[in-house]
Amino acid sequence: MAKTFIRALLVASIILFASPLYGQADNTGNYSPTLRERIFFGGSFGLQIGTYTYIETSPLIGLWLTPRLNIAAGPCYKFLKDPYGSTDVFGAKAFTRLVLIKDINNIVPIGVGISIYLHGEFERLSYRADFFYTNPDRIRISNNAVLGGFGFSQHLGPRSSLDISILWLMNEAELDIYDSPEVKIGVTF
Repeated sequence: MAKTFIRALLVASIILFASPLYGQADNTGNYSPTLRERIFFGGSFGLQIGTYTYIETSPLIGLWLTPRLNIAAGPCYKFLKDPYGSTDVFGAKAFTRLVLIKDINNIVPIGVGISIYLHGEFERLSYRADFFYTNPDRIRISNNAVLGGFGFSQHLGPRSSLDISILWLMNEAELDIYDSPEVKIGVTF
């Protein structure tokens, strides 16, 4: 698990330092966004009610490091309930995205502004142990998950988008709580 995280961190570092960082302006006079313009907010909300109840809220704040590379982080809360019990889940997540294609319309003229990106995510969550184990030796358990995959971003306006990520679990987490693949939908402003 630690090896996977170190590998992901190494790849992200190589991408980060191989790309030029934003400045206020370059020597050709081209405009470069200010720090305030590079910050974005977003997150996701999940809701499923029934025999199995799932509620999630995950706000985030992020920063565009280059025109194609961003990082983001934020807290995460989930509520899980099934016929056998329930648990509150607390934690945090951080991710990075590398935009491969900024606008697919420039390649295939189909009239939509969809971007395609690679996505890497680290998540640490804490659960009530008795939700997963009978007679646990501790009250809460923590779970680290490294997810990786790709996604699509549909621009909703000049500074907003609807993001759909398709991710796979990249490490052997103690709790296998993710479908394979995991589909995440979020909005970014």
